[in-house]
Amino acid sequence: MCTSIVVNKRKTIVGWNLDIMDFEYRVRPTDDGVYIEVNDATEGWMPLFGANRRGDFVGMPTCWPHNDRSDPTGNDTNIILLDIDLLMMKKTLQEVRDFVNDNRFCSVPGLTFMASLSDSKGNVLHIVPGHGFRYYEKPTYKIMTNFPPFVQHPLKHPWMGLDRYQKAEELLSMATDDFDVKDCFNVLKEVSQTVCPTVISMVFDVTERTVYWCYDRNFDQIETKRF
Repeated sequence: MCTSIVVNKRKTIVGWNLDIMDFEYRVRPTDDGVYIEVNDATEGWMPLFGANRRGDFVGMPTCWPHNDRSDPTGNDTNIILLDIDLLMMKKTLQEVRDFVNDNRFCSVPGLTFMASLSDSKGNVLHIVPGHGFRYYEKPTYKIMTNFPPFVQHPLKHPWMGLDRYQKAEELLSMATDDFDVKDCFNVLKEVSQTVCPTVISMVFDVTERTVYWCYDRNFDQIETKRF
């Protein structure tokens, strides 16, 4: 599941709820970034989500239902590798955009990972293997939950997150110019989950280069890292 939001008001603020089950995870703050890592049986701890000191953010919701067009077919690049390259500052957002424009990209077999990527200027890149991508130059706000954001009539699925999308849309459409970290956490709280539980909520104040996060919907126990 998961919910990603990017808001451009007086500040650029990014919010992310990680909703997962049956995975070992951790937040690892460093001087280069704050990484949400998942322990993969083959690769070990992988930095899949989070923020870096350059001002980029990587969110990666899953798409429900799975679209088998996102499965590898040959000479494809896995979207996870592109996301990690952005998070680890090996590529810029524009370089990722150019890459997906010129090359084939995929997800892992049997599971469609999407990408909600943003940079220090508040530009947003949404990528959905099997459907394509969209680039938004400093939008007022953008939301991604668990259905393709640019498919006119996405297939219905209990985990598609339409209710979360609509709630976030309602709240962000009323956001004032002074939208800040506290406001972003309020949105994340409203769209947090218990069935597939929200295990980490993270807010990145891009303007101030400060990352805030909490575990297990404990929104009164916030940890902080400033670059």
